[in-house]
Amino acid sequence: MSFIQACLQGEVLEEEIDQFVEAWHEGRQGAELELHEFLGMEWNEYQLWSTTPSVLPFVLTAHKYGTSLQDELLRDRSAMAARAPSVAEAAKVEAWLRSMGKIH
Repeated sequence: MSFIQACLQGEVLEEEIDQFVEAWHEGRQGAELELHEFLGMEWNEYQLWSTTPSVLPFVLTAHKYGTSLQDELLRDRSAMAARAPSVAEAAKVEAWLRSMGKIH
């Protein structure tokens, strides 16, 4: 079971993602998968999460409701900025959305 699935089913907490990453790196789980697949993320979700961990709640929400990460980030840009631990991290998310053509 992927991290995303386990988290959405209430079996693990968001904070436990590092344990999944560690298990993958140590070859204890998911060795036949790419890390983003093992976590249950699309490649673009993983790319943004790996540089901007504060987007994880948005990734989970997108999976829960069958929407895209971009849609979830755009739905509430102020929440995205508020969750970012720094202005620099919020700026990374904004730059990513611009690169995806979602904002101008």
